[in-house]
Amino acid sequence: MTLKDIKPGQTCVIVNVLTNNLRKRIIDMGLTNRTLVKVKKLAPLGDPMEILVRGYLLTIRKAEARTIEVTLVEEVK
Repeated sequence: MTLKDIKPGQTCVIVNVLTNNLRKRIIDMGLTNRTLVKVKKLAPLGDPMEILVRGYLLTIRKAEARTIEVTLVEEVK
């Protein structure tokens, strides 16, 4: 599963950042392995997406989100 597949309101943990030409940029933004990420909202047409990571809001495109493998975290209610 990739970050692109996560719906608004869901939380996930980054498992791996796939190798491509954006990898260094993605890691520099704080999206590293074992980091919690919460998808806050999607733009009206679905791209880009706003995520909460390390206490700040970050907007990334779906093409970038597709290169980030994640595991969904089950929320305790």
